[in-house]
Amino acid sequence: QVQLVESGGGLVQAGGSLRLSCAASGSTDNINVMGWYRQAPGKQRELVATISLGGKTNYADSVKGRFTISRDNAKNTVYLQMNSLKLEDTAVYYCNADSLPWVVPKRIYWGQGTQVTVSS
Repeated sequence: QVQLVESGGGLVQAGGSLRLSCAASGSTDNINVMGWYRQAPGKQRELVATISLGGKTNYADSVKGRFTISRDNAKNTVYLQMNSLKLEDTAVYYCNADSLPWVVPKRIYWGQGTQVTVSS
């Protein structure tokens, strides 16, 4: 099993920055892709960014150029640097990880979420 714990959320003004962290524990040697998702009130959970073991990144169009995802495999931690924050970025942000291709059935893990609130 893998446990994911997010930290770094909080209240920031529009245009400000915030850095989220997600630390994995447990069977961390089975972790493949890691990422961040978010869910705003009344909306479905959406992809923010993902990063592979080798460092290949993927971003939602809404955050491209403003957010940067990174990971430290030795620390089993993934980060999300959030710059130029907008009001629409307000959401609960969830850390995510999946298992390596040879792990069957495929495993998907989620953190408990951390609140990010952007004020005007």
